[in-house]
Amino acid sequence: MVIRMRHTRAHTKNRRSHHALKANAITVDEKTNTSSLRHRVNMETGMYRGRQVIDIAKIATKKAAKAAKAVKKAA
Repeated sequence: MVIRMRHTRAHTKNRRSHHALKANAITVDEKTNTSSLRHRVNMETGMYRGRQVIDIAKIATKKAAKAAKAVKKAA
């Protein structure tokens, strides 16, 4: 077997200099002042890049109906 060459501390640290974590980029909606991660749908408004892509009101009514049904079933 061949003996491998050692890496100096400087070589190792130069390689690891790219391992740092980056902060998440957060954007603020101009109309509603809600914050969200970039490239993701804002779950408070259902907007993505200025378009309505998720109907939040529909989801809320469906969730409320499901909760009411669970309460009725438990009683």
